[in-house]
Amino acid sequence: MMPTALTVKLAKTVLVFSIGLFAALAGIGNILDPATNYSFVEHVLTMDTVFPNNPLAAQRAITDSTLHKLAFWLIVLTELVVAGLCFWGTIQLLMTMRSPAVVYNAAKGPAVAGLCLAVVLWFTGFVAVGGEWFLMWQSSDWNGIAAAFRFAASAFLALIFLVLEDRD
Repeated sequence: MMPTALTVKLAKTVLVFSIGLFAALAGIGNILDPATNYSFVEHVLTMDTVFPNNPLAAQRAITDSTLHKLAFWLIVLTELVVAGLCFWGTIQLLMTMRSPAVVYNAAKGPAVAGLCLAVVLWFTGFVAVGGEWFLMWQSSDWNGIAAAFRFAASAFLALIFLVLEDRD
């Protein structure tokens, strides 16, 4: 039996909220306990735990603590913006849930933006830049690629589901 249009809208709304909640908890956690994840950012950027004598580390490593702090707080800000957009999107979707599909579809903008920014943060920022540029994959202690990929994939799957056109 096919789910009703309202059930599908509710499922989409809950997924947007869930990604927003995750981003909010990550951002708030980083604000309340910055030392833990700041250390992660610092080690990834300094490339001090990649394979020994790696020539790329000498070229790419960032050792300036000001830039480490900037990168860390940019990540936190992005997490909070993801959360804000997803929560705003959740409200928009809830407010239009019983409206015709065309109205609900038009209300998806903030949620789409939030989910897209989540993918950019966790895939582009952590998997591509952290993982490949800063060779995070070479670190046994500071390798966050698997976790970042899970976050990015979750947001991307929610984004794909959300942008499927709803019909009455």
